[in-house]
Amino acid sequence: MHPRNQHQGRYDFPQLIQRSPELARHVRPTGFGDDSIDFADPTAVTALNRALLQLHYGVSSWVLPPGYLCPAIPGRADYVHHLADLLAGAGGTIPCGDRIRVLDIGTGASVVYPIIGVHAYDWSFVASDIDVRALESARAIVAANPVLAARIECRRQTNPLAIFAGVITPGESFALTLCNPPFHASAAAAATGTQRKQRNLGRPAAVASPPLNFGGQSHELWCPGGEAAFIRRMIAESVAHAGAVHWFSTLVSKRETLPLILRALTAARATDVRTVTLAHGQKQSRFVAWTFRRVTPPRQRERPSAPRPPSAHKR
Repeated sequence: MHPRNQHQGRYDFPQLIQRSPELARHVRPTGFGDDSIDFADPTAVTALNRALLQLHYGVSSWVLPPGYLCPAIPGRADYVHHLADLLAGAGGTIPCGDRIRVLDIGTGASVVYPIIGVHAYDWSFVASDIDVRALESARAIVAANPVLAARIECRRQTNPLAIFAGVITPGESFALTLCNPPFHASAAAAATGTQRKQRNLGRPAAVASPPLNFGGQSHELWCPGGEAAFIRRMIAESVAHAGAVHWFSTLVSKRETLPLILRALTAARATDVRTVTLAHGQKQSRFVAWTFRRVTPPRQRERPSAPRPPSAHKR
């Protein structure tokens, strides 16, 4: 994991339970002499995330509507910290403060990326989504946590075929965009992926529609053509917004998707492309970032890229 990621090693369940007592009913001893939860149980995963956000990010209220994506916090934090390094550049000094504006494409009901970015670097966010209920949830979380309310604006993308258009307004600029795109190419592929995850977590795959441990609505899990089609559309649209964004970025879950993405970026004439590998346990992923270098790098309030202690959380 990234050295600034707070989620190194195993979870401290006694400390998490002290902060969020509801987690206690989901914690069980393992055969290895420690504690864990049933990661195949969506209720347990949600309770763990709520406790992590309370303990490490100062979020006192975090409630998701049933069935919506409940992202794994450690992996999401890794993406944000690596993006901070990207902004730091060769100088190694990370720009912080609310003048660093970040656009989260598809923020979902959890608004997790903005939560991490606000806490770690005091950045400000525009969080967009096409789903009305997801945005209602995101807005409720932001409103319930004053530290977030001053830093996060939620906007609906009304055009399901657009990514940046209609969200980025004339004259706006962003230091970064980030995105966790739909992974699968069809509903059937998403269902197969769910069953595979259930088997990997030790659950039988005989149930026709097993519950997703991390949840997810259809638009969060799949789109025609899968992540390759979605990201290529993002790249094509990014050309028109090159003057408004310093670094575009997106997660790329499938390794075989990467060559297609890199070819699309060459065709779009991106002048700098970065691929960063992310690892969480046995799972490996990556994100790709690109720029057209038509805006100057942000140089607002800065600090060295040293680890930030939990006590430094702004309130």
